[in-house]
Amino acid sequence: MYDPDHNASPINALPVVVVVLAGIICAIEIIFQAGEHGFIGGPDAVGWRIALARQFGFFDQISDWMIQNRIFAFENIIRPFTYGFIHRNFAEAMIVCVYVLSLGNFVAKEIQWFGVFAIFFISQAIGAIGYALILDEHTLLIGGYPAAFGLIGAFTWIVFAGRTQEGKNGVPAFRLIAMFMAFQAVWKIVFGGNNQWLAEIIAFGTGFGLCMILFTGKDAVLEKLRQR
Repeated sequence: MYDPDHNASPINALPVVVVVLAGIICAIEIIFQAGEHGFIGGPDAVGWRIALARQFGFFDQISDWMIQNRIFAFENIIRPFTYGFIHRNFAEAMIVCVYVLSLGNFVAKEIQWFGVFAIFFISQAIGAIGYALILDEHTLLIGGYPAAFGLIGAFTWIVFAGRTQEGKNGVPAFRLIAMFMAFQAVWKIVFGGNNQWLAEIIAFGTGFGLCMILFTGKDAVLEKLRQR
């Protein structure tokens, strides 16, 4: 419908929480790219990505060592919350940014801003911890896919709740996660790789469960559907 307000923005403003999360990911990757292409930092800048991955990435062995020795240093405790901001390459970082902007925008319209933060950070943390407890991996866990899958979980719950509240079949709400997992399975078969998919599945379940608690309620979805 035509909006007579000539001062209205041509695009819908994104929630601040979504812009902040995606902005941090993009800013870190831009710094990496600038260093790798020689714009900043000198010769040492080429190794920034590897150095920060080692400092902020999640290692299963470090978690085991902390538990066995009961030494919980801050720089290791924060790893489940920081590994999602360090990516393997530019493409991976941009894909995660797209997920955060699109899914985060949808979720942020249904729950409070702190709920989006909680889903983003708690999902990726629980995903990493579950990954460490179930598997005995010797690979570094980095990248924002688990956090993105947490947002997919929240998105799935909101769509599921909306459909069931209207008396519709809620199963179609799970099509998105099914599509992503099918893609991950094909990718692993064709190109190989580690078992990060487990952290992503656990993060999805965490995001789904958290959104059940944080979701603004049954009437919110129904009212928006009626308005459409």
